[in-house]
Amino acid sequence: MSVTDTSLQSSSTDIGQKTLIAGFNATLLFILAYLTADTAYRLATVLMARQLHIPGVWELSRVKFLIADSSWWRQAVVAVYSVGPLVCLVLGVVAALWFWQRARLRRGLLKQYLLWLVLHCLNLFFGAMVADTITQSGFWYVPSWVFLAGNAVNVAVAVLSGLALLALGYLTAPLFLQSHDSRTLMRYGQRRRLLGATLFAPWLLGSALIGLAKYPDMSTSEWLHLATLVVALVPLAVGSSNELFEFTVDMPQKTRVASGLLVLVVLVLVLVRVVLGHGLHFG
Repeated sequence: MSVTDTSLQSSSTDIGQKTLIAGFNATLLFILAYLTADTAYRLATVLMARQLHIPGVWELSRVKFLIADSSWWRQAVVAVYSVGPLVCLVLGVVAALWFWQRARLRRGLLKQYLLWLVLHCLNLFFGAMVADTITQSGFWYVPSWVFLAGNAVNVAVAVLSGLALLALGYLTAPLFLQSHDSRTLMRYGQRRRLLGATLFAPWLLGSALIGLAKYPDMSTSEWLHLATLVVALVPLAVGSSNELFEFTVDMPQKTRVASGLLVLVVLVLVLVRVVLGHGLHFG
């Protein structure tokens, strides 16, 4: 084997290792960002329900209200089922501003965490409308009770929400490209590898691990919330594939397993399981 062949083989192995590590870290960040956004969503819902003296149970994968359907009133429905998505929308805007004004110019994993937080928060507003319209639950109640005009209007709102998520996913491409430190993976020739390892693999593996952590209580609604994220990821990938940008910060952080992040994610998942495993009653 020639020196050139050995060099190419070594380079290929190095790229493969960096890809696996980058994908592993991105999956951890996907999970952590989702838990942040989902907790904000459900905590806002619970606090609003308590404010309106509506009792319920905050479970692993849902917030269940302990009042009869006939006991709800219009303002309560709109307030309780809209506050979670609205809080996520605000959180997503804050995370995007933080990323763009500060984090993107610094090395480290914080900017990837903020990117995933932006995506999850946008999805828990626009994507949740799409998902909840399918199950006729959650955020779907808001347009249903606001307009009182039949399901056609609700479906129209869901379609518009899906289109908005598509557009916002495409506009998020610059954030995705600037969220990585690896000079090797940032090269335009490695774009497919970067997208596969740090965008689609974390979505698939992260969603599966979240479902496993909440088994057997993972609800259909939460699975759909995770699934609708792909509506933003596909146009993001298209935008990133068409963008020639391939630069990163001047002194990027080396591609290595974030062991501290792994410990944090495991601890958070265990904490969620312990606190919400038997339900947290309120009201």
